[in-house]
Amino acid sequence: MPENTPVFILCGGQGTRLGEAGRFRPKPLIEVGDQPLVIHIMRTYRRFGFRRFILCTGHRHDVISSYFLDLAGIANDFSIDLATREVAYHQSAGAPDWHVTIAQTGKATMTGARLARAAARYLGDAEHFAITYGDGLTDADLGAEFAHHLDHDRLGTVLAVNPPCQFGRFDLAAGELQGFVEKPLDEQHWINGGYFFFRRGFLDYLDTDDGCVLEREPLQRLAADGELELFRHKGFWSCVDTVADRDRVAALYEAGASPWLGPTKLELVR
Repeated sequence: MPENTPVFILCGGQGTRLGEAGRFRPKPLIEVGDQPLVIHIMRTYRRFGFRRFILCTGHRHDVISSYFLDLAGIANDFSIDLATREVAYHQSAGAPDWHVTIAQTGKATMTGARLARAAARYLGDAEHFAITYGDGLTDADLGAEFAHHLDHDRLGTVLAVNPPCQFGRFDLAAGELQGFVEKPLDEQHWINGGYFFFRRGFLDYLDTDDGCVLEREPLQRLAADGELELFRHKGFWSCVDTVADRDRVAALYEAGASPWLGPTKLELVR
């Protein structure tokens, strides 16, 4: 079932806090080691059987499109007839077996609207789907999170983490989710880890207006309705929002200690 479950990746961010590295490319294409961040994220999902990806683009859509259009030539040997321009690709070791859709969702569109627009076009008849941001890495068992999602009847499941940083916080009482608060000051609370699974009914909480922000009214209302379940994870998690974040995870990767890739460093697309 995971291989037929769409994974929407929000790829419209500008990466303004990544300095020169984010000046000419969208945040998901910032390199961690020798690979773009989004490739690391997709590899993480693939470890657990997911292979259908919809990248919701905005800022520098052209750069992301070009990268994936060129990826077949980067990942495979190929032959080209220079007279006819016909290209034949030859499968090579390590080439990914992913199905990737690039969905232009608007340059100034907020996260909820990006998802709503892309889902309207590409969700198809799938009952469940995943969504994540294009700037977060984790060693969480996404297969176990998906199984947990399928085991309950709420509309959504979100990875909950508790690192020493400030993001959206979950309010808990007696172990039950009571609400969703963005960017708390108390770092002891569980926060939004950014790896979600939803039933298609969640789309009723979204709209395609540019200003629809996933983390605000949609998730807050979902939590208030008792329709958002937590999947707690105490292992590795990191956003890649600043130069320091990028350097920290890049050092792990270069040292061969990349938690998000599993116990061994997988061969990535060259």
